[in-house]
Amino acid sequence: MSNPLLGHAPLPPFSSIKPRDVVPAITALLEESRASLERLLQGGGASTWATLVAPLEDIDDRLNRAWSPVSHLNAVVNSDEMREAYNHCLPLLSEYATEVGQNDRLFKAYCAIREGAEFESFDPAQQRIIENSLRDFRLSGVDLPPEKKDRFKAIALELSNLGSTFQDHVLDATMGWTRHLEEASMLAGIPEAAREMARQKAVSMALPGWVFTLDFPSYIAVMTHADSRELRRECYTAYATRASDQGPGAGQWDNGWVMEKILTLRQEEAQLLGYDNFAELSLATKMAPSTDRVIDFLEHLAACSMAQAKEDLEELRQFASNALGIDQPDAWDWTYASEKLRQSRYALSDQEVRAYFPAPKVVDGLFAVVKRLFGLEITLRSGVDVWHPDVTYFDIKDRDGLLRGGFYLDLYARDKKRGGAWMDECVTRRRLPSGVQLPVAYLTCNFTPPSGATPALLSHDEVQTLFHEFGHGLQHLMTQVDHLGVSGIHGVEWDAVELPSQFMENFCWEPEALVLISSHHESGEPLPPDLLKKMLDARNFQSGMQMLRQIEFALFDFRLHREFHPDQGGSIYGLLESVRAKVAVVRPPSFNRFPHSFSHIFQGGYAAGYFSYKWAEVLSSDAFSLFEERGVFDPETGRLFLETILETGGSQKAMDLFVAFRGREPSVDALLRHSGLPQVA
Repeated sequence: MSNPLLGHAPLPPFSSIKPRDVVPAITALLEESRASLERLLQGGGASTWATLVAPLEDIDDRLNRAWSPVSHLNAVVNSDEMREAYNHCLPLLSEYATEVGQNDRLFKAYCAIREGAEFESFDPAQQRIIENSLRDFRLSGVDLPPEKKDRFKAIALELSNLGSTFQDHVLDATMGWTRHLEEASMLAGIPEAAREMARQKAVSMALPGWVFTLDFPSYIAVMTHADSRELRRECYTAYATRASDQGPGAGQWDNGWVMEKILTLRQEEAQLLGYDNFAELSLATKMAPSTDRVIDFLEHLAACSMAQAKEDLEELRQFASNALGIDQPDAWDWTYASEKLRQSRYALSDQEVRAYFPAPKVVDGLFAVVKRLFGLEITLRSGVDVWHPDVTYFDIKDRDGLLRGGFYLDLYARDKKRGGAWMDECVTRRRLPSGVQLPVAYLTCNFTPPSGATPALLSHDEVQTLFHEFGHGLQHLMTQVDHLGVSGIHGVEWDAVELPSQFMENFCWEPEALVLISSHHESGEPLPPDLLKKMLDARNFQSGMQMLRQIEFALFDFRLHREFHPDQGGSIYGLLESVRAKVAVVRPPSFNRFPHSFSHIFQGGYAAGYFSYKWAEVLSSDAFSLFEERGVFDPETGRLFLETILETGGSQKAMDLFVAFRGREPSVDALLRHSGLPQVA
């Protein structure tokens, strides 16, 4: 039988892909890729775009299209067999990537193209691909002497394996803890939808009562609503100690040694390439000009937020004591007390809001928003092979009726699915002799699933999450760039890649958009004006504390990669304490092991780059301010954003594109205004 990963179908045949197919397919493709590259380099004569760069894109795309569904299935329907196949292939892929990056003949061929007469005739996208490729060759160690090349290659291989180990530990620790309840009194305060999800989980385990897990919808329902302080404490302790040496799973999936090893290897990698630390190396592919500039940026935002955050916390302490009888709040009390305070101050509850955001209405409304913004038409396509019955597939057409791509939508949490929300690439746009290869995206969330006849009801935070991931999807899907290396999000500076996603979140607060994305799940009535007012009034509730929490993560990540020294054992938590002493107003208990599950920086590509969320939020807030000036759905402004940001992607520098859209360089003012925070000199 033919291997489904080696076919040429427009979309992956998910139901046919088995773990046993993975290793043979990837092994065969890597052998084929090596042979093809060798033929290209032995062709004789001067290398050109047509004889070298374009064929290399064919090689890369073939490999990417086989690996993409494997990586995705490992994340959304994880199994022991798929994990084993996935982990077997990671070092093979890492070895191949380093080989290509360190290939002297290939590097010299690209140098010759850059210096040749043909380069001047290239369009901006082609020129940027050549420039980025030369940079990436150097970042792969092509200039190193042979013995250092070998060491660099070994480091890359080990880091790939360690990243996978880190994520496996987090997933196993998340799945490895449950709390079984048989007393209904313990459920007091927990919403009915979360109770029903816990009941279904108990049924699946052949248990009476209810079972709560560390999957985020289950966890956050307890932390936000459970009246039982003891239940909150148990859940918090298990969640905050995942994959660590503490808590109920202490030592079983401990990422402590994994983090130390990753940081040690990253530091060595950076120094091999001539950088003082990994933070400097990270900025080679970002907008930010220096490590000092990043630190200054984050500390400035912290200074603008600190006074408000202290007021937020003091108000919360007083409320917890006076209204809830909690004189000394613990870490497992803050989320619960915050929700009670929000209800008290604004007469606004999470459950009241959820009733107006049934998932089907939100999805349809999202599509209506982008139709008004960009003229896009999104339609369900039936009959597409998917990995789970919950998954749907949509086509997306532009204002002229031309098909621009498609995306899979996988909204709900389930067993064996990685937590969080993300967009990933299935197929990337490029121009072929036969025509344009249209892009396809995966859009993945972990919302509470529907229960019986009741649809999934989203919190407003979850609505923003959906809009966020769809913003990433738009940049991938709407690209008009014909070359793989800078198509979609490829080639976009990492601290600008969150611009479209965070830009889309703004529409979740606009009355004109809220009309489209909300209606009561039973009556169909629109969001009442008084409830909308409460939501808008509460928009910046605890904004100072929220800003400082994100800055804490970003400063910890960046300073960790700038200051880490392998000979200083235990420095991870010492540095985290140093960061918290400067910017945190809420201090977690000593057993908290947040870094042990900080997948963004230890596995997810944000190492020394978590600051990108705030950096790009400056861009997105400032970009949205132009819509505030001209009208939220102003068609010309929407067209300008589509053409300068979404369609152009990585083919030009992010700053140049921002200036082309906004008419000037970005200002932090809009972000602070949207957050209700003052500008501090």
